[in-house]
Amino acid sequence: MGAEFGRSRGEESKLSRWLRRRPKDAPGADQGRLPLLLAVAAADLPLAPAAHPVGYRCSCDRVGCPTPARHPVSFAWQTQSTTDPAQIERWALGQPEANFITATGMVHDVLDVPLEAGREALARLLSEGIDVGPVAEAAGDGDHGRMLFFTATRGTPEDEDEWWPCELDCHPETMDEHPGLRWHCRGSYVLVPPARLPGELAVGWVRGPEHALPDPLTLLEALTDACARYAGEAGAPAVAWPLGR
Repeated sequence: MGAEFGRSRGEESKLSRWLRRRPKDAPGADQGRLPLLLAVAAADLPLAPAAHPVGYRCSCDRVGCPTPARHPVSFAWQTQSTTDPAQIERWALGQPEANFITATGMVHDVLDVPLEAGREALARLLSEGIDVGPVAEAAGDGDHGRMLFFTATRGTPEDEDEWWPCELDCHPETMDEHPGLRWHCRGSYVLVPPARLPGELAVGWVRGPEHALPDPLTLLEALTDACARYAGEAGAPAVAWPLGR
């Protein structure tokens, strides 16, 4: 599976070359998680280590952590984030329990919606022949699951007034207060598969990182429509975006 990830314009992927060079009996090698993380890096999505679940708690030392197992372990996560496969291997083998986040707003953004709204929107987008990029599902208790649509970043427009500042409407710590659509852009992050959450929940790929990143505006109408229907049923706000830190 990993050999297909990151393949572009008929050229051999960085992941394929790395897997061919790497000894199969490398001590401590994680034959499942590491190739998936390297696939993300091969798609040029920068990674950094994150906390992990300890039962129903977070591995961090913060009492009452508001986002258990969903946040970076370092305050320097933005500068620490990398696509270097050697560094990612060191992290993955040195921290075998760690989740990983990807920093948004550099190469990619993420449109983050309620799980049921996301499934509805994904079916509509595919039926209409619209190019959809990588998509992940984050399981949640009850109706709290999320679907993550990875897109190209908006970049920085010439008119800076059209850009959102880093201090935005909401933060990762206040996610539960904004159950509608969240636009993760500059200064934010999301978990990448494979990731574990408290309560034996997980984050996994629906469509892997081998898919090209689409323009976010091509997905936005279907996502906002689905979120509006979801909000009408749940009595929640339909949109809380963009999301940054």
